Amino acid sequence: MSRTLLLPDEGATAALAARLARLARPGDAVLLEGPLGAGKSAFARAFLRAASGDPALEVPSPTFTLVQSYDLPAGPAFHFDLWRLDGPGGLAELGWEEAREGIVLVEWPDRLGDWRPDNALVITLAPGATEDSRVATLAGWDGRLQDLTA
Repeated sequence: MSRTLLLPDEGATAALAARLARLARPGDAVLLEGPLGAGKSAFARAFLRAASGDPALEVPSPTFTLVQSYDLPAGPAFHFDLWRLDGPGGLAELGWEEAREGIVLVEWPDRLGDWRPDNALVITLAPGATEDSRVATLAGWDGRLQDLTA
């Protein structure tokens, strides 16, 4: 099952991320797909700010560190940016298995290879018709996807 949503501006993207933050729980994986500039980092930032309850939370891009961790009210969360990885070889060193006990947000999940979780929510973002709009296609999360897109 999948759903496609038009997100007309950054506020709509942040609102979707906030709805997801309310539903996410430890053990969840959110895989953010899409080309450069599609809004993956902005989505992750909005999710983490909403999940923390702090709209000013500092959320640096993990492009160079590859992973950033956050202590959230719902438990730990880990934001992975795998752009610089060639494949899954470095995931163990990044603490992937331990991170899976919390909530993981993964940009460039194609680098996960066999480590890609079967039960993940996949959000594919694409540029929309205007500079600030996005098209989001959501798949996975059987039984919970409807709550997210309602």
